[in-house]
Amino acid sequence: MKFVDEATITVQAGKGGDGCLSFRREKFIRFGGPNGGDGGDGGSIYLEATADLNTLVDYRFHQHFRAKSGQHGMGSECTGRSGDDLILQVPVGTVVRDADTHEEIGDLVNPFERLLVVKGGFHGFGNMRFKSSRNQAPRKTTKGREGELRRLRLELKLLADVGLLGLPNAGKSTFIRAVSAATPKVADYPFTTLHPHLGVVSMAPGKSFVVADIPGVIEGAAEGAGLGLRFLKHLARTRLILHFVDIAPFEEEDLIYQAKAIIKELEKFSPELASQERWLVVNKIDLLNQTEVDKRCDALVKALDWQGPVFQISGSERVGTEVLCYAILKRFEEIKERENEERESQARQNQESQKDQTD
Repeated sequence: MKFVDEATITVQAGKGGDGCLSFRREKFIRFGGPNGGDGGDGGSIYLEATADLNTLVDYRFHQHFRAKSGQHGMGSECTGRSGDDLILQVPVGTVVRDADTHEEIGDLVNPFERLLVVKGGFHGFGNMRFKSSRNQAPRKTTKGREGELRRLRLELKLLADVGLLGLPNAGKSTFIRAVSAATPKVADYPFTTLHPHLGVVSMAPGKSFVVADIPGVIEGAAEGAGLGLRFLKHLARTRLILHFVDIAPFEEEDLIYQAKAIIKELEKFSPELASQERWLVVNKIDLLNQTEVDKRCDALVKALDWQGPVFQISGSERVGTEVLCYAILKRFEEIKERENEERESQARQNQESQKDQTD
């Protein structure tokens, strides 16, 4: 199935049914009167997140959706039936924006979460609504309102714990194949990865995390070079970014230049993403002797003024990959412990605040 992470659709809610103009006409009944019923409400349209989908490809070919309109009111005080709501399923992690105003409408990050995107039109009133002591036979009704119409921009951001960032052929796909069951394409030419891949890394029962491998970013990507920056949004939800660097480029001086180029493109794309926690992963150490690896790695760390963790690995030979994965697990446990402490502290503050208000 083709991977599609962006789509634009048009959604039209159902129109409300018109009110009915009707009078009571029955044999042997002396007094008549208005008995026109109200119309039914138009159907609304919801987006629902589901774990059964992982792409927006269905909305690339079917782009127009309309909910059913409400039924018109009828005589004998009968109300028209409301139009059925329309529920459109999207992958978990879909961000919904108004395509015209660019306003963010919602972010569906949990399975079965629903978002109302257009509301159905309100029903019209029948003439029985307008009966009064002064007007015993009203001929007034109202029409149902039109349902809302909107153009939506759907953007899928993959849900992953760890994101892999680096130049084409930095070894990201080889790494994810080594540590998970994911099987992205691996070859000796650039841009073998054309769309994101997810892999689950399981180190022990109950201890696992999800890794997202995105296509490589090259210098000038912000201006549209290569595959551009369209896939970098998939790193926005990750808690940790692994910056992969090939330790053995054709020219030694290219090592520092290429690493800086990636950081520069990341900052252009999103300062918030650039400020996320990022680890440096020096890959393909099997191509050089350890002395040369240490020399190049020290030069790289110094040139980048790198303050975070640095790991030396070989994805193809699976050297250092297990150490890296266990370090990631340990970091996530620290984050989880800190978040639990913050929640407990907030709960205590709320309890104390409620106690003070009671006193």
